[in-house]
Amino acid sequence: MTSLGATFSPDGIRFAAWSSSARRLWVSIFDDSGAHEIDRLELQPQGEGGHALLVSGLSDGVRYGFRADGDYAPERGLWFDPEKLLADPYAIEIDRPYQYHWRLAAKRNEGADTAPLMPKSVACALPPLLPALPPLFQPGGLIYELNVRSFTKLHPDVPEAQRGTIAALAHPAVIEHLQKLGVSAVELMPITASIDERHLPPLGLHNAWGYNPVTFMALDPRLAPGGLAELRDTVDALRKAGIGTILDLVFNHTGESDRFGPTLSLRGLDAQAYYRHEPDGRLVNDTGTGNTIACDHPVVREMVLDTLRHFVRAAGVDGFRFDLAPVLGRVDGTFDPQAPLLQAIAGDPLLADRVLIAEPWDIGPGGYQLGNFSRPFLEWNDRYRDDARRFWRGDAGTIGALATRLAGSSDVFARAALATSRTVNFIAAHDGMTLADLVAYEEKHNGANGEQNHDGHGDNLSWNNGAEGDTDDASIAEARLGDQRALLAILFASRGTIMLTAGDEFGRTQRGNNNAYAQDNAITWLDWTGRNHALERYAAALAALRRAAPALADTRFLSGQPQAGSDDPDVAWLTETGSPLGEADWNDARRHRLAMVLGGASAGDGRLAVIVNGDRRQCVFTLPERAGFGWHAAIETADGGVDPSRPVPGRTVVFMIERKAGGRARSGKGK
Repeated sequence: MTSLGATFSPDGIRFAAWSSSARRLWVSIFDDSGAHEIDRLELQPQGEGGHALLVSGLSDGVRYGFRADGDYAPERGLWFDPEKLLADPYAIEIDRPYQYHWRLAAKRNEGADTAPLMPKSVACALPPLLPALPPLFQPGGLIYELNVRSFTKLHPDVPEAQRGTIAALAHPAVIEHLQKLGVSAVELMPITASIDERHLPPLGLHNAWGYNPVTFMALDPRLAPGGLAELRDTVDALRKAGIGTILDLVFNHTGESDRFGPTLSLRGLDAQAYYRHEPDGRLVNDTGTGNTIACDHPVVREMVLDTLRHFVRAAGVDGFRFDLAPVLGRVDGTFDPQAPLLQAIAGDPLLADRVLIAEPWDIGPGGYQLGNFSRPFLEWNDRYRDDARRFWRGDAGTIGALATRLAGSSDVFARAALATSRTVNFIAAHDGMTLADLVAYEEKHNGANGEQNHDGHGDNLSWNNGAEGDTDDASIAEARLGDQRALLAILFASRGTIMLTAGDEFGRTQRGNNNAYAQDNAITWLDWTGRNHALERYAAALAALRRAAPALADTRFLSGQPQAGSDDPDVAWLTETGSPLGEADWNDARRHRLAMVLGGASAGDGRLAVIVNGDRRQCVFTLPERAGFGWHAAIETADGGVDPSRPVPGRTVVFMIERKAGGRARSGKGK
């Protein structure tokens, strides 16, 4: 099939689009302002659905769009309307953001030409392609999920004109913060151009997350006013600081929504091919957004692969997180871990070594697929999230589940005799309550979203420590801070990759809103001046300990057996008295205490103990002694550390490290 998009050659620009159903396709050329159409040229059939035309006399930066004509029968998935200007699915730049207008969704002959309402695709010559350097991120590292706009919108050290942009991530103050946390890779929530859902503008709201794309390569001009070069330069600056970049991409749906949605690109070119349909012609809605991309179609498959290759070679990214990833693996509607697209990604010479992360669920039939993706895909682990929350909420019978999550979730990922975990452990993410809100709100508070608090999950496994939301009670505030420290400690103590959402290290709040996708305001903008510095220092100390202790960042499942070169078992699960947890202990629904003692990496190395006191009562923990070694605090606290002979306070996690007698006791500082 012919290459698609706008391609430069010595003879001009070749415009190409694909449609198996259109009778005619055109490229509309616009003036430099994008306001006036100055030419409309018909593309010529190339076979196999390809249409193309070489146009001479055009220069880099020309603005254009496509138009298509054919049958108009929405009930059969045919939406052809030459009055709808269509974004090029292969555009790498657009001249302004998308804005919803009712005429974009008007029926044929009822809405007039949409060119004045549409951003124009911009034909740009790509810069020299980058060498595909090995990813900096390795499984077991720390992923830092962030929303580009909200992350720096209020950052006092970033120049005001740069705040809320991709370029701001390269600012020295931002890089210093990321390095302090030991971030292995930033995971950027969608940065490609998206459109507001049609119900938002009447409410005065805008989609702040970006999970509603129109096409897949063009960056959002609000986030990347410098275009592809801005992303490329930022990725380079982060890489020089030892930090990789992972892009969160949406290949499961587009902002064209349901049958009442706008015609912006794929729908107008060939909705039957690009989207999945029910036998009766209705759009499949496995995403909850109104449509579902047909990732099992060969043309769609190639478009996804071309997008991934583009961001590797043109921007140098480490890898990708795939939103609602089962959609990528659906073949004739059924998920298949060996689906052609998933195999093509994993086997592509340019993509095979990239970081690949699946969000392993959608809302379609058989959509929950945690643990069912194949290597090399890592997977967001919501069972980790839920079990960690249940334990710290105080739910009965959760000690075994917590240990399983700490050990790498072998019940989910130890398949086909694999020795390493593909888990991405997290306690809070962009979708849901923040870490601070988990311990301050029992209920969601989504009234600002304009849906009478009906949106968002109703069960967040959260608790409020005695008051809902803001309180002047110092004891409640102290309890909440302690719970945040405990949740962070459990995360950093867990085997496998871990993910921290930006701001959770210093107590960010969304005021109980667990679905803040439409809050491009102070609800989601990180408050850098009001952050909790003590909590931030503790998070940094946890990160330093994880980097210094190979047993924590390891991705091998804990087995209780010695590893090669070591005499110690890789883990011992102990009660507070120092005896091994027995069957009765594991089955004790009231038990909320354990010590996880991790073996040294090699003979002679000291062990690391993670003491978990989830009970509200203090307790003395006894750790196993051995000749020539002593236990020391691995992270210092305000009072100088932890005395092993004194009780561990309730709802606390303590790290103890074994040092050779007479050796210097080293530890991070947590307060």
